[in-house]
Amino acid sequence: MDRADVLILGGGPVGLALASALDSSGLSAILIDPADPSVRTTQAFDGRTSAVSSSSVRMLETTGVLEYLPEPGCPIRTIQVADGLQPGGLAFEPEDDEPLGVMHENRHLRAALQARAEAGRNLWLLWNSRPRTVEREAHGVVVSLEDGRRLCAPVLAAVDGRNSPMREEAGIPIARWKYDHMAVVSTLRHERPHGNIAYEIFYPTGPFALLPMTDEGGSHRSAIVWSVPKDDAAGWMSLSDEQFAGEAQATMGGFLGKIELAAPRSTYPLGFHHSARMIDQRLALVGDAAHAVHPIAGQGLNLGFRDAAALAQVLVEGSRLGLDLGDRQLLERYQRWRSLDALSVAVATDSLTRVYGIPGKTASAVRRFGMGVIDRLGPIKNRLMSEARGTSGELPLLLRGLPI
Repeated sequence: MDRADVLILGGGPVGLALASALDSSGLSAILIDPADPSVRTTQAFDGRTSAVSSSSVRMLETTGVLEYLPEPGCPIRTIQVADGLQPGGLAFEPEDDEPLGVMHENRHLRAALQARAEAGRNLWLLWNSRPRTVEREAHGVVVSLEDGRRLCAPVLAAVDGRNSPMREEAGIPIARWKYDHMAVVSTLRHERPHGNIAYEIFYPTGPFALLPMTDEGGSHRSAIVWSVPKDDAAGWMSLSDEQFAGEAQATMGGFLGKIELAAPRSTYPLGFHHSARMIDQRLALVGDAAHAVHPIAGQGLNLGFRDAAALAQVLVEGSRLGLDLGDRQLLERYQRWRSLDALSVAVATDSLTRVYGIPGKTASAVRRFGMGVIDRLGPIKNRLMSEARGTSGELPLLLRGLPI
């Protein structure tokens, strides 16, 4: 039977980030995932982009992930928020040199996380592997794989996605609902430079996010995440590239000049869920297994990275004290640390979606008045900027750029 300090179910970005965080602090881990990793780093598998907050960037740098990036990301220097194309928006511009976040293509981020994990001295990555049984007993966890191998550890981290089998097996209830919207995502080429500005334009039909990307072949690029009513999604996808680009250009008000599509469009449903708890006997839920939020603020992946940083610190510090890494009190520390932050972000993103979805001139005027007030009140604006950067609250060491 093969042993490690931690078993990780799920080899997506958050699972790999957790593995690298543990490895950089000297703990061993076995990561189990049913997928073939070679297809996950292609644009055909995932042409999307992710806004990685500045605190998440610090963690990826501290754990050595950034050394493996095949392409640099695009810093976000400003976030512009607007109610449609009306005047009176809100701009977040930090006074220091650290960007609010960095835009990375998902395939590049996955490639870096995978390469860092593969280089880990204390990691064993079992791709193309499925658990047949998981036994969480009083003295440890034993996972039996379909190929007959048996693995054991004091604790299991379930990073197995929105429909987490481990969450279901543990009987952890969740609050869940679906929004009546779909996200249409793609990459645009545009005539004018974006100036490292991320735009969030709210319409009653759904928000339109425009996120800066690195130039490619002399062309300026931005990613879009366009939330459209579910009943209209098929129509948007059926448009020709030229027609879709024209609609996007009109929705943006044409401020970046002529628009062309630089990547195929894809669409996915928007939903929300939040687990009643993040732990069970010798089990910790991490990332989407525990919570998923509307992409309106680009915080979903960053919440997962914050979970990984907190769990790694709890386990590493517990190991140094000679504690059982599956001890209930140790896992409860992780839950206390992460549950309030995750719930706060979930409530905030859901509220934003609903408030900006109210149609009518009066509602728009009230929203623009509110944004104007926030723009003039430094403490509130700085607090919101800290939330966007992921630097509010009690940060784990890795998110401060410090080793555990």
